[in-house]
Amino acid sequence: MHITQLNRECLLHLFSFLDKNSRKSLAKTCHKLLEVFWDPSLWSLLNFHSPAELKKDNFLLGPALKYLSICWYSERVKVCNIEDWMKNNFQKDFCNRHENTVSDFLLEVCNRCPNLLSLTLSGCGHVTDDCILLLLKSCPNLKTLKLENCVRITDQTLEAVTLGGGSLQMLHVDFCRNITQTGLERVREKCPSLTLKAERSANMIPDNKPGKKLMLEKASGKWVQL
Repeated sequence: MHITQLNRECLLHLFSFLDKNSRKSLAKTCHKLLEVFWDPSLWSLLNFHSPAELKKDNFLLGPALKYLSICWYSERVKVCNIEDWMKNNFQKDFCNRHENTVSDFLLEVCNRCPNLLSLTLSGCGHVTDDCILLLLKSCPNLKTLKLENCVRITDQTLEAVTLGGGSLQMLHVDFCRNITQTGLERVREKCPSLTLKAERSANMIPDNKPGKKLMLEKASGKWVQL
């Protein structure tokens, strides 16, 4: 029996066991399998492991998407996490290549995936509060939001959760250095039923503007002279 003789339900079940690349390769073999590849029901879950994967054509974004994960575990994340004013030219050039990749992708999610239930972002150093705010507005059914090592996320995201995260049941902001204890306490006060986790976030050293850094250095220099 040839694979193309299976009915649509069986083919969808078969495709569900394959990763994105394998699905795409199989879809190239014939028109019938290509139709299965483009079936929205096949794409309720998407996992990505680097920004480069977001630019591939081996997946489908649509209303069926419920669970999305973008987790970048790489030494290169450390470069993205350096404050912009402290980066050298090589580091700036590296970041410029993918600075907007995740944000642009999430914008597409906002436009195409209104039924998203869960979003996990890890190591996405260029994602900003504005991006998360738009996502909260565009995906009103979002129940789980997990942000790990996303250094540009601040208390503005926490404030947005208190104002417009009505469906949210779980919020993780782990190792996000610009989250403050005050912001976390406000979320606990305004959203007592929300499960909130913030490992290390409020205890990390936040970003400093160049002017502030210089003032601190000058002040410390004066103390040394005294």
